Amino acid sequence: MTQAYILIECRPGKGQDLAKVLERLPYVKQAHFVTGPYDVIAFVEVPDLKNLGDILVKDVQSTGNVARTLTCITVD
Repeated sequence: MTQAYILIECRPGKGQDLAKVLERLPYVKQAHFVTGPYDVIAFVEVPDLKNLGDILVKDVQSTGNVARTLTCITVD
């Protein structure tokens, strides 16, 4: 399994809504609306890197609420 943290900068006022949407996705283990330079941090667990790329494009960035993302893949 591939695990990663996705740090998300949202469009203004959309962070809380996005965190709720992400929490409902089966591969998202946790999603939090946070303070700081990013608005939402999601922890995901997927079968492989291809699936990670697919969810970033199809499920996260396509919501219309995302300005940019930074994906940090776990190494331990």
